[in-house]
Order: sequence, then C-alpha cells, then structure tokens
Amino acid sequence: QVQLVESGGGLVQAGGSLRLSCAASGRTLNRYNIGWFRQAPGKERDFVARISWGGLNTDYADSVKGRFTISRDNTKNTVYLQMNSLKPEDTAVYYCAATTLYNSDPENYGSWGQGTQVTVSS
Repeated sequence: QVQLVESGGGLVQAGGSLRLSCAASGRTLNRYNIGWFRQAPGKERDFVARISWGGLNTDYADSVKGRFTISRDNTKNTVYLQMNSLKPEDTAVYYCAATTLYNSDPENYGSWGQGTQVTVSS
C-alpha cells in the first residue's frame, strides 16, 4: 500500500489561505486517485475534494467550490489542496487518502494519512 503524510496545516484568520500537501511513499502516487477529507470535532469525516490519477478530473464538495483547488504533481509524488477564503467552519483535521476507484465515499479509500489540523479563527 501507499503511505501518505499530510502537512501544511495551521492557524489562519478568516479570509486567509493555506496549502496542504499530501506526500506519498512506498508506491508511486500516479497509480491512485486521491481524495481530501476533513473531520471536525464531534462530526463525521466529510469529503472535500478528489483528483483522478492523471489529474484530468477533479470534484469538490459544494461547501468548498470556488475556494479550494486540488492538484497533483506525480513527479514529486505529491497532491496539494490550495485553500483560499477560509472560513471558521473550515476548521477540522484534514486527511488525504488513496483509492483505485474514483468516488467520494471514504469507505472506498484504503490508505489514509495521519491528518493535519486546520484552524480558522474569526
């Protein structure tokens, strides 16, 4: 399985930006579709964005459309999540995950990173 490590989280004011990275090891990332998910305290893990293995297809949750952009650089074995115009409700632990399928159901993702905390202050 591919191992994933997220980075780039932190504390930011509302309206600010962060870029999360998801670095892979163990296997080349271009075998996998990658999703970003987030989980706020006391809530379920929600889909945020996904990108196909070649980067041609992307999808977003309605709550982040127009503010977040997912991208990948397979030469660096890394997927990114650029987050702009952040809101307090974006506060959560953000996870990246890998799957050979292309969907937004976390049950279909077999490899997960440890997560990175994003906190947006008002």
